[in-house]
Amino acid sequence: MSSVVEQTADRPVAPADGRRRPGTVLQGIALALGLLLMVGGFALIAIDYRPYNIPSPSMHPTLQAGDTVLARKVGGGAIGRGDVVVFRDQAWGGELMVKRVVAVGGDTVATSGDNRRLTVDGQPVDEPYLAAQGRQGESFSVTVPQGRLFVLGDNRVGSLDSRSHLEVDGGTVPVAAIEARVEATVMPFGRMGLLGRTAAFDGFAGPRASQPGPLEPAAYATVAGAALILVTSAVGGVASLARRLRRGRSS
Repeated sequence: MSSVVEQTADRPVAPADGRRRPGTVLQGIALALGLLLMVGGFALIAIDYRPYNIPSPSMHPTLQAGDTVLARKVGGGAIGRGDVVVFRDQAWGGELMVKRVVAVGGDTVATSGDNRRLTVDGQPVDEPYLAAQGRQGESFSVTVPQGRLFVLGDNRVGSLDSRSHLEVDGGTVPVAAIEARVEATVMPFGRMGLLGRTAAFDGFAGPRASQPGPLEPAAYATVAGAALILVTSAVGGVASLARRLRRGRSS
């Protein structure tokens, strides 16, 4: 004898034509969108950026010894005054260094006055990012050759930079030595954040500090995608549990 299975009004029945519930469809769309955002944002950061460790306090207070930064891989031609760059110059010993570009090809960079204030083409530069204002070492004056950069540390009294290599090409480094431009600090957690663009050189003609790359939107996309996946999964799990409980009570 065949048995008959009754369907009660309390038990939702899947549509006979195989269609999925609207809620299930929306959950699938949300999960796919979250995955796309998370993977896409992370991939963009992985392709465009590299992590570097700051070995010394020469860029204090902008960067501190022990910080881990993210720097975007760029060519030297994309660098302007004010950018914080990662470079390696064999004339400086071949060590990986992080400094701020203060002058580009064709500039005459110098310090003047009793307080040794930095000037570019005779125009004083207001540098709010310095560790300390006032005298910043011995006087110098250099005309930067085309295709080269003059770089200094923000901690002028504790930085081995272009001033320490004046006997070699006037202390300048070739644009080809630039590996990346620093855009954010990622470790330690308490110092995590975007580096920010300085306006110190905006009053000068020629290349200025570069606009930020896609790091911020890519990071937001990664976090938003991960959050969307977690929330959607949690909501779907709660809804599934609620359906099972209703079925248990009605049986």
